[in-house]
Amino acid sequence: MRVVVVGATGNVGTALLRALHAEPRVTSLLGIARRLPDRGTEPYVYAGWGAVDVGSEQTDEAVVGRLVEQFRGADAVVHLAWLVQPNRERERLRRTNVEGTRRVAEAVARAGVPHLVVASSVGAYSPVADDEPRREDWPVAGTRTSHYSVDKAAQERVLDEFERAHPDVAVARLRPALIFQADAAQEVVRYFLGPLVPVSLLRYGRPPAIPLPAGLRLQAVHADDVADAYARVVLERARGAFNVAARDVLSGQDLARIAGHGRLVEVPPSAVRGVLAAAYAGRVVRTDPGWLDMALGVPVLDANRIRSELGWAPRRTAADALEDLLEGMAVGQGTGSAPLRPASPRPPGDATVPVPRRAGAEPRIPDSMDHYLFGLYLSDHFTGATAGLERLELMTRTYADTPFYAELAEATEQLRGERELYRDLLNTLGVPRRRHRQVAAWLGEKAGRLKLNGRLTDRSPMTAVLEAELMRSAVLGKIGGWQTLREHADDVGLDAARLDELLDQARAQVELFDRFHAWARERAFRSGTVPG
Repeated sequence: MRVVVVGATGNVGTALLRALHAEPRVTSLLGIARRLPDRGTEPYVYAGWGAVDVGSEQTDEAVVGRLVEQFRGADAVVHLAWLVQPNRERERLRRTNVEGTRRVAEAVARAGVPHLVVASSVGAYSPVADDEPRREDWPVAGTRTSHYSVDKAAQERVLDEFERAHPDVAVARLRPALIFQADAAQEVVRYFLGPLVPVSLLRYGRPPAIPLPAGLRLQAVHADDVADAYARVVLERARGAFNVAARDVLSGQDLARIAGHGRLVEVPPSAVRGVLAAAYAGRVVRTDPGWLDMALGVPVLDANRIRSELGWAPRRTAADALEDLLEGMAVGQGTGSAPLRPASPRPPGDATVPVPRRAGAEPRIPDSMDHYLFGLYLSDHFTGATAGLERLELMTRTYADTPFYAELAEATEQLRGERELYRDLLNTLGVPRRRHRQVAAWLGEKAGRLKLNGRLTDRSPMTAVLEAELMRSAVLGKIGGWQTLREHADDVGLDAARLDELLDQARAQVELFDRFHAWARERAFRSGTVPG
């Protein structure tokens, strides 16, 4: 089977790649994302990749056409792509979530794919006021005050229309409960909590008491179990709606026991909503009150259909899934994709690039070279790498929600390694680093951020253009440094072949910043454009 997964870099998509890779009947996997992951890491290495933004501002015809090219020859398309942030940009969310689903469905029909599997949600269901389990025939009108729920209900209507127009395509929709795994911890923090909520304190212990709205109960399911459900639907070409949830329903007391020390402080829901509304209005948290309304009103899911028809059974309880998420939050866990990136973009131990020594030679500055000038030259390149690394780290954070995040993060790690190479080379050659120059470069880079480009409180779209030009110039200067070392490799005792590899790496970085510049300049001067 050939399976295409749209939105393959998120919480469920990442787990689904693992599940489908382990299935012998799946012989070809293609991941589609607007921000490509680190394709050299698991599980992303298991799939081919295509970059398509289903919520692009381009015309429907342009986006659908690109999707058709990717879908041809597929036995199934699994559509998981969904935006929950930026929470305040309602038009953008709907364009991706609802119109994006319509585009994917249309491309499935045009490409002749026989099976479409779509991620719906418990949030699509109409609210209830009891704990009676509901089957898949419960109305899907959503919670009116929740944009997420409204869009999920609208997505269901898109699928209804598509099924009527294309009865030859088997359409399945999965409606899971909350989906947790450790690798999604930082996604949850970024999308729902924000930087001011100190989740890192979980590594030192759990809070003594947990305040929760009275009457809250929730269902959850581990991402790996959800992935197993999707895989079974794909392999059996199942159609229709399927609820997906672990058997246990977590009460407020259960949540207090898992997240804290068992002490629950029940708070009137109206009071919680008022506090949440104020915090959201003050941009303290990223969760608007509609999420609370939906959480308090969604039904308990009856998942007997997928158990009986497809033999699905969760391997972990809802409590296990929540505990896994909390442990991931404590350590800042994540993976090599933009949505699931860890708390720190720096992979431990990955930044070391050894000095390119020539076999049988110890690097040294020979008497035939001016020791002072050559040492000063190397020190200046080390200084340039210091400033360049600071700027590129900022760019990686700033443009995390663009198609360039994965490549910028990779280039950041490459530059970090190159900087350490220069540091080690200076130490090996006995050349002083001239720390005052690095401090000046660091301060200069920070001062350069004060250039406002006509904006007082936010970044100007023009900043991306200027940063691309700055980094491209810096990399061209770095190429000159590698060329100089390559010229004197034999004299200094360096491995010329390794320096050639560093030159190729730098040229690839120039190409990256050329593409980033083209993307930035196309957007920068349009009226109403915001960075990213």
